[in-house]
Formats: sequence, C-alpha cells, structure tokens
Amino acid sequence: MHGRILIVDDTATNRIVYKVKLSDAFYEPLLAADGATGLRLAQDAAPDLVLLDLSLRDLPGPEVLRRLKANPLTRAIPVIALSASPGAADRGLALAAGADDVMSRPLNDAALLARMRNLLRLREEARFVTRAWGHEAPSILGMAEGAAPFDPAPFTPAGTVALVTSRVELALAWKHQLRRQMRDGLVVMSREQALALPPARDSTIPDVFVVEADLDAPGGGLRLMSELGSHAGTRHSATCIITPGEDDETTVMAFDMGADDVLSARLCDHELAPRLRTLIARKRQADRIRATVEDGLRLSIIDPLTGIYNRRYALPRLAGIAAQAASEGSDFAVMVVDLDRFKSVNDRFGHAAGDAVLVEVARRLSENLRLSDMLARIGGEEFLVALPQTTLPEAERVAERLRQMVCEAPVTLPSGDGLHVTVSIGVALGARRSEQTEDVSTLVDRADQALLSSKSAGRNVVTFSRNAA
Repeated sequence: MHGRILIVDDTATNRIVYKVKLSDAFYEPLLAADGATGLRLAQDAAPDLVLLDLSLRDLPGPEVLRRLKANPLTRAIPVIALSASPGAADRGLALAAGADDVMSRPLNDAALLARMRNLLRLREEARFVTRAWGHEAPSILGMAEGAAPFDPAPFTPAGTVALVTSRVELALAWKHQLRRQMRDGLVVMSREQALALPPARDSTIPDVFVVEADLDAPGGGLRLMSELGSHAGTRHSATCIITPGEDDETTVMAFDMGADDVLSARLCDHELAPRLRTLIARKRQADRIRATVEDGLRLSIIDPLTGIYNRRYALPRLAGIAAQAASEGSDFAVMVVDLDRFKSVNDRFGHAAGDAVLVEVARRLSENLRLSDMLARIGGEEFLVALPQTTLPEAERVAERLRQMVCEAPVTLPSGDGLHVTVSIGVALGARRSEQTEDVSTLVDRADQALLSSKSAGRNVVTFSRNAA
C-alpha cells in the first residue's frame, strides 16, 4: 500500500466511492462517518493524509481542521478539504483553518490523486528526520512546540515571494492584490532573472515562486519550475503554479513534476495570499529541520570544545589519505601530539583553565598546517595530525614547527594568568605504494609508540618511528 488515507464524510455513498477508488490506487482507506470519529482515528491510526468533507453534521469542517492542527499528534497530517460549494467564503475558511488544499465537487479523480501524491511526497520528505533519529527526534533536535492553532501568518517571519510572469500587467495586479493581504516582500521577476539568482542560498533567494503556467509559451512555467528545482540556490524554494483556468491536465502534470501548489487564476483574488502564507510557513519549517540536521551531522564529526575534527571523522579521513597516497605512490605522515603534564593543569588551575589550554593549542596547531592537512582531537589532550603528500624531511620541519609554536608563548588562562605548556610529538611515515601496505590503525600505533619515546626522553620532544626513519 502507498499510504493510509482517512476519509471523513457523513454520506455513506461518498465513503464507499472513495474507498473503492483509493483501494484501486493501492491506498489503504480508513472511514469515518462524522467529525468526532475522524478526530479520534486521526490520532489513534496516524493516517498519512485526510480527505475531509466540509459539510459534516456533527462538527463544521473548519472546526475539525482547527482541532487537527491544534493536536501535536495530528497537526503534521496533510488535509485535503472537499467542498460541495464553490463559494470563496467556505474555501477561505478551510484554508485559514489549516487545509493544505480545498477541492470542489464533482472531483476530477486524476487531479485528486495527483494532489494526494504531491502531499504524501512532501510528508515523506519531512519524515526523514524521525527515521534517522527515532520517534523522539523533534524534542531531541529542539523542534518540539506546544499545541497552537494553525495560523501561519502571525508566527512566520516575513518571507519573499517572487512573481514570475511574461505579462507585466498581470504581475503588477498580483503584487497590488497581495500587498493588501501579506506583509512579505514581493518582487516581480522575469524567467531570466529567476534563473540568474546566485547558486548559494542567501537573503536574495525567494521563499516562494508564483509562476504563470504558460510562461512565454504553453508549459513554459512548468519548465521553469523544473529548472529552479535543479539549481542549488533555488531548489528548496516552494513553487505555486497559476493555471489560466480549470485545467486539470496541467494541474496533474504540475503536481507530479513537484509543484507545491497549483491554483486557478480565477481563484487568485481570494486564495493566493492564504496559500502563499501556508507555503512560506511550510518552507521555513523545512529550512529549520534541514539546518538542525546539518548541524547535528556537523557536530557528530566536530569536537565541540576545540572546533576541530574528532576521532569519528579522523580515522576514515586518514584511511582516505592513505588510499590516495597508495594510488599516487606518494609519501604521507601521521603525527600524534600530546600535551605534557596536562593533568596538573586541571588539578592546579581547574577544568576551565584546562579547556582554555586545549582550545589555544588546537588553534596554534591549526594555524600552522596546510588546508589539505587534517587535525583532530582523538583523546582528552591528544591530537592527531595527517600530512598528505609529505616526505620525511618535510614532516620533520612541520613537527618541529608545531612543537615550537605551542611552547614559545604562554597560554592566557581565564584568570588572566599566563601558562607555558609544551607538547610531545610522535611521527610515523606512511608506506609507499611499492612497499607493504599498512593499515592506518597500525600507522597510528607507530606514531603513538614514537610519542611514548618522546615522553620518556623528557617531553617537549619530537620522535620519529623507527620504521619511518
């Protein structure tokens, strides 16, 4: 099955018809004959999407929507509201209450299924965090929020909406209309200007593109949408396609090509603004999730104290450096750098002083290495350095420079006092391609043994592994 669809409709014939059509499309239908049952099933059965009739006898459709969006367990479920009335007031109430779309009866089956596929795809994209981090992902990642009515306008920071059409007068009419209903920035763009936006995301990238379906030529807006989706700077922006009329074929094609919303031009006066507010809110939430995950991934390989790489990153990276050296037939060096008598720093001055020493030593090491080199903290006071394409004489010079840079100036402690610290260094040279292949863990062990020799020799010394020499 493609997904579980909750059908909330108090007309038995409608429920049976939807059940048959959705089953034929390989969905699993769940049926509710009134709003109260629908709310209970939405919470207990966790459907992937809800089809909600707005003319229920027990509860008004907008009230069901508000309750769904106020419940943390159900507010992420997309809802398509179904209306027997084409009136703008009913549609507007449903959109304001949190409906993802409002479709009027009689329904076009192809358009309904395309919109369902579109919303299910968007929901699946949002679920990847939960799959990666477990069911507690929202609270773990700081994204949990208290229950609140669905009303994106007051809570969403002002965004930017780009109006893209080949007719200037139409763009200006949209802008004039939206300016009265939205506080977001509105810019008029041509196709060329939209495609010329910078490749990196910044404040100039619109949150939403409103694109005329027949931009410059029939289907031109859909082609532009595909182009925007393939560009690094605009691929996370939402797109709303405006069709000239009730064009179900274009609607189906737009949704299946990835449009976030499709709206008939005749409905723009009443529905464009609330739909854009929903798109901006949804896009900002996706941005927050993506940034949180990216931060989590970054922190999983970064030592939070010093800001350099940690062991989890260092060993696979070292294996990559070794593989590259083997393919090129080049040398590379590995160093293990350890602070001398670091325990006494913590014992005498406290852990805050110890942290300050670690941060400063990491900074001095980092500033005296090349961009291609790797520096990682692999233990409490132990650092790993990898030097690709480095010969033995070059490794000797680098190791001695690092040792001197650490010891030549005192580290300023939080108390303001200065403390001289030193490091001991063990160095091992990676094997050439013509020599016996060596596992990176063995190479690190050789460097570590050389480090122990440096400690035994009185500390503040560089020692090379016998194999490297």
